Formats: sequence, structure tokens, C-alpha cells
Amino acid sequence: MAGPQPPALPVMTPRRTLGFVAMAVGMFMAILDIQIVSSSLTEIQAGLSASSQEISWVQTAYLIAEIIMIPLSGFLGRALSTRYLFAIAAGGFTITSIGCASSSSIGEMIAWRAAQGFIGGGMIPAVFAAAFTIFPPNRRAMVSAIVGLIATLAPTVGPTIGGYLTNIFSWHWLFLVNVIPGICVTLGVLTFVDWDKPNFKLLQRFDYMGLVTLALFLGSLEYVLEEGSANDWFQDETIATLAVVTVVAGVLFFWRVLRTDEPIVDVRAFQNRNFATGALFSFMLGVGLYGLVYLYPVYLARVRGYDSLQIGETMFVTGLFMMITAPIVGRLGQKMDPRYMMAFGLSLFALSCLELVPITKDWAFNELFIPQAMRGVALMTSMMPVSMLALGTLPPERMKNASGLFNLTRNLGGAVGLAVITTILNNRWDLHITRLHEQVQWGREAATERLDMMTKGFAATMGSDANLAAIKTLTQSVKREALVMAFSDVFLVLAVIFALIVLLVPLAQKPQAAPAGGGGGH
Repeated sequence: MAGPQPPALPVMTPRRTLGFVAMAVGMFMAILDIQIVSSSLTEIQAGLSASSQEISWVQTAYLIAEIIMIPLSGFLGRALSTRYLFAIAAGGFTITSIGCASSSSIGEMIAWRAAQGFIGGGMIPAVFAAAFTIFPPNRRAMVSAIVGLIATLAPTVGPTIGGYLTNIFSWHWLFLVNVIPGICVTLGVLTFVDWDKPNFKLLQRFDYMGLVTLALFLGSLEYVLEEGSANDWFQDETIATLAVVTVVAGVLFFWRVLRTDEPIVDVRAFQNRNFATGALFSFMLGVGLYGLVYLYPVYLARVRGYDSLQIGETMFVTGLFMMITAPIVGRLGQKMDPRYMMAFGLSLFALSCLELVPITKDWAFNELFIPQAMRGVALMTSMMPVSMLALGTLPPERMKNASGLFNLTRNLGGAVGLAVITTILNNRWDLHITRLHEQVQWGREAATERLDMMTKGFAATMGSDANLAAIKTLTQSVKREALVMAFSDVFLVLAVIFALIVLLVPLAQKPQAAPAGGGGGH
């Protein structure tokens, strides 16, 4: 007999666990595909005879398409069910991966990458939603730690895997590596995932105007953030135009979703205080996660002269410490207040950035080991409590939609973080070059002595060109030193930002578990 209490809590069964594992592999593939490709763009550029402007679209097209699908996946998940949405996404991702690998021109590659990003984006929020609806409450901390590990590990180890595949085989294998896992995930989901039913009637009320405004809003925003720093921001006509489109489409989108009966994205999840604060912390984690995954390779390539394989081997430390930390965090999450864990994780992240402030041109694996290890522990100690905080108190019927919004905030944080970091890095580099040029002008005794010494060193091999070679070498040395100083400035800014974010932790309330059947979380 049904009483006022829920008749049954979710139960862990082997079937559900296998279905969830299949979904987790699919999510790992979708997130990994951003960074695995970024480490080998030069090889793809050479293989497709693309220009430097064109090759950036291999990433931009994927990110724009993915960021549109992520919030849309909540509605589609309710209409199609987790099983069919995920199977379509995994199958489509596999087919588009083959399309990317077989591309013979840059136009073809960009079209396949956009399709791959859009279809793959449907897999990511579904895993977060499943973690909080199909497992009993006492298992959610551990499952959440595993999901958090996948979401943060994939971008971290991406450069490592990409470097190995490109060096050992060719850039085509960056995509072909998805095929066998993609087929297994598709079949696994169709076989084992059966915990919700489709509601096809929702498709009859699909809000096409909402979709158009969503696509224009997020697509334009992502483009502005991705390409802004490289094109001098609003000095560029395309960037300025799309910034206006972002604002107008954003206003229309929010007006639409707040007025329609069946919104394409239900933004009312932000009325829940814990979800709103959790989304804010997710945004900031996106800044740190994607920002440092970008900064390390740039430093190692441009200052140390590393290739993609050496960069991957150096950066693997963070991924290793994340894997070590994940089970510990999962156990602690069942006992500790997630707010304390989050405060510790964010503080450690700030400290890991502070450790990088004294960076010099000679820093390599050994010097970067401790900051990277700290970052790995910090990411895991932050990610699990943030997802518990944001999603752990919502009722199941709101989970799919909220999961899409939660993942969107992390991706937007990454996009905003990269835009800000690149702008600061370039501005500070220009500033330091100007200051260092003042120190190495003609007439300065130290600069003249150094130039004379370098000229004598080149004289034996370069003859009459020795002086020119010395000037060129000194100029490159000044540029490199200025770049290293700019990196130091960026790490200091990130350290300060994350230290300040710790002060916002008290905004969150200690999460109380939502009832299994509904209610709660308001």
C-alpha cells in the first residue's frame, strides 16, 4: 500500500551499473575529443593544407555546436528517454568521428566537427543526471566522485593521449580511436539503460523559436569568447556584430523560456539557492580546469620547445593525482559537509597557482610536478562537492534539465576563462617586452657587453653575419623572458581569483537529500 513516503529508493543493480558505465565511457569520449585534438592541430593543418585561420575552426566549430546541445539535452532526454537520446548521441558521435578521420579538406573537417560536437554534447549532462537519479543516496557521493573524475580527467589527459596517437600513428587516429568504444557504448546503452520512459508527446510542443534564440545566443557568445582575443576583440567587425547578436538573442531567449508553457530550457532551476551557487562554482572550476589545460601546453611549447608527446608526458601528473584522489574524495563525501571539502579544494587550487608564480624559462617536469599534483587533488576535491551541492538536492523530475544547465556553466566558465587568460597573457607580454627593450637599448653597458660576447661566440661559425645573429638571438631571448613574466602574472591573477572564490563558499547551504519521488530543493 502506498503511503505518503516514497515506496522505494533507487536500488543499485548490475544492469543499472553496466548501463551507467557505458554512459560514463561515452561522456569521457565526448569531453576528451576537445583536448585530444587541440594538441595536434599543427599536424591536422599540414594534412589538410589549411591556413592558420582555418585550422582554429576545427576546435571552434566543435565547441559552438556542443555548447548549444548541452542545455537542449534536458528537454530531449525527457522526450526521447535517456536510453534513446544517449544511443543516438553515441552512435552519431561514432559516425561523425569516422567522417572527421576521412576528411580530405578543411571545409569537410569543420562540417564533421560541428556535427560531432552537437551530437556528442547530448551525452555529457545525461551522465550527471543519471548519477543523482538511479543510485541510492548513500552511493551518490562515490558515483559523483567518479563522474567528476571523468569530467575533469578527460581534458587533463587529452594532450597526453593526443600526443601519443599522433606520434605513433597519425592525426587520423585522434578520431578513429572513438570508433570501437563508440559502438560498444551504443550497444551497451541500448541493452542496459531502461530506467526512464520516453514522452514523445513533448516533441509536438517543441519550441522552435526557443531553439533559434538559444543557438544564436550561445553560438555567438562562444565565437566571441573563442576568437575575441586573437582578433583584437571589438575592433574586429565580426566580433562586434556577434557580440550584439549575443545580447539581443540572449534577451529574446530568456523572454521566451520564461513565458512558454514547455520551455526548451527551464532556467527556473536557478531559483534553487544551492543549484545557483553550485552553478557559480562550476563556472569557476571551468575557468581553472580549461585555463590551466591551455596554459601549460603553451608554456611548454613556446618557452621549452616541447612537442605534443613531451607536453602530454609532462601534464600527465595532474591526471595521475586525480585518479589517486577520486576514491578518497568519494569516501569523504559520504561523511563530510561538502562545503568544507569545496573550500579546501578551491584553496588548494589557489595555492597550486601561487606555486607557479616564480616560474622561469628553465622550469620543466621536476619544477612543475608539485603544482600539477596539487592541481589534481584540488580539482577532484572541488568537483565532487560542487556537483553534490548543485544537483544533490533536486527532485528527479528536474534533474535532466538542471544537469544540462550545470554542465553549460562549466563549459562557459572554460570559454570565459580562456578569453580572459589569453587577453591578459598577450597584454602583459607586450608590456614586459616594452620594459625589457628599455633595458637592452644601445648605450646600456650590460646590454652592449652581452651583445659583444654573443657576437664573439657566433664569429667562428657565422663570420660577418655574427653581429646580426647575436642581435637576433638577444631579441628572441628578450621575447621569451617577457613571455615567462606574462605567464607568472597570469598565474598570480588565477591564484587571487580562486582565493576570493573561497570566500563565497558560505553562500551555499548544507545540502539535505531530496525525496526520492519528488519535491524538495526549492
